[in-house]
Amino acid sequence: MGTLAIALIILTFFAVLMGVSWLSSRNADGETFFTGNRRSPWYLVAFGMIGSTISGVTFISVPGEVGNTAWTYLQFLLGNFIGYWLIALVLIPLYYRLQLVSIYSYLDQRFGFRSYKTGAFFFLVSQTIGASFRLYLAAGVLQLAFFNDLHIPFWLTVLLTLFLIWLYTHRAGIKTVVWTDSLQTLFILGAVGLTIWVILKQLNLNAEEMVAVVDHHPFSRIFDWDWRSKTNFFKQFFAGLGIVIVMNGLDQNMMQKNLTCRSRRDAQKNIFWFSFAFLIANIFFLSLGVLLYYYAAQKGIDLPARTDDLFPLLAIKYFGPLAGALFLLGILSAAYSSADSALTALTTSFCIDFLNLDPAAAKSKRTRMLVHVGFSLLMFLVIVIFRVINNESVVSAVFRVAGYTYGPLLGLFAFGILSQRKVIDRYVPVIGLLSPALTYLINVNSERWLGGYKFGFELLLLNGLIMVGGLFLFSKRSGTTAEA
Repeated sequence: MGTLAIALIILTFFAVLMGVSWLSSRNADGETFFTGNRRSPWYLVAFGMIGSTISGVTFISVPGEVGNTAWTYLQFLLGNFIGYWLIALVLIPLYYRLQLVSIYSYLDQRFGFRSYKTGAFFFLVSQTIGASFRLYLAAGVLQLAFFNDLHIPFWLTVLLTLFLIWLYTHRAGIKTVVWTDSLQTLFILGAVGLTIWVILKQLNLNAEEMVAVVDHHPFSRIFDWDWRSKTNFFKQFFAGLGIVIVMNGLDQNMMQKNLTCRSRRDAQKNIFWFSFAFLIANIFFLSLGVLLYYYAAQKGIDLPARTDDLFPLLAIKYFGPLAGALFLLGILSAAYSSADSALTALTTSFCIDFLNLDPAAAKSKRTRMLVHVGFSLLMFLVIVIFRVINNESVVSAVFRVAGYTYGPLLGLFAFGILSQRKVIDRYVPVIGLLSPALTYLINVNSERWLGGYKFGFELLLLNGLIMVGGLFLFSKRSGTTAEA
């Protein structure tokens, strides 16, 4: 594709987003940014969540990672599926019963002020890092496809990207995000489907032959039963279950969309239908990964050093202008459907959990906008730093960081829901800091201490268990009075 064609795609994409933003922000009031006035249709939220959950990480890293771990990622996705049903049956009723704006307010009611702030703090850290990682990946593709030719530095690409996100979310917040996510999901799924079609056309394969290629390819291996392996089935399955609970059910980013539904039943229907759609969408991404490697082998194309570069390389250099345009549209949609909701959720959590803003108060608008700008700049700094130090697959990096930062959240909510004990609130921040530190110590020594055992994504579960153990030690039975 030429520079002019790429520029037209990018400008058209943002023009559409700005149009949706303008339509959704009409008659917006103070509560619209945080709750969408609780009027979102459940099916719109469910469809939009596909795009925001997939993000740029899935769009690029999952197909490329097939070359390292085959289809073993599907084991993780099966755990995700069960996790979504647990969210729908356990967490959604809790959040709606308490009429929460920030889900971390539950910790204040259950444990106390310091526990509440600890949970909100770990969300802010986790979401800032995770969202920045995902946007970093997309910004790198934009840099390669377009901005390098204009001699624009990477930091300016990131700054421009975040400015545009701020521009279309700063007025109506989560209400705009619900609508833009649905539009972006359509672009993402369309890009993947049409890319597969382009590959089949260039290799002269029909649908039946494609299924045979994927089925018989060595990269389509799913199950790993070696207990020492990082991709062992039980490690992947339970890690997938735990991660989806913390990165969705205990994450203000994902739950804020669900809390815009009209009722608890609507929110639950959203989660149930979404769980099936999410699994099917990821199977298409894994299939695409096999086809990418098969295409490269058939055409004699040298594989890039980083698996994250495989899809961008083939789409931009080998698949032709149509596929390149579709790829660019898909990565833009994947990046922005994740980043816009993350930025909105970070602003919501900080405003509600730390500044105690009243969403309905007119005087809160200026503060909310300043916070929105502040988190945009913070994400910019994190992305630039990650650009300097990253040297591995982003999908692995995101989930490993999540294992350390989301673990205390998992422990807090699990202890609160499954136990009636009262914690000694003043010790919770210390336990929250010690838990990931102990997890890291165990992880780096696991092969020596545990007979060759290597932790994978299940590191999150270990972190959560350590947090639960610490809370248990500094708690009392219900009916007694715990110290503040």
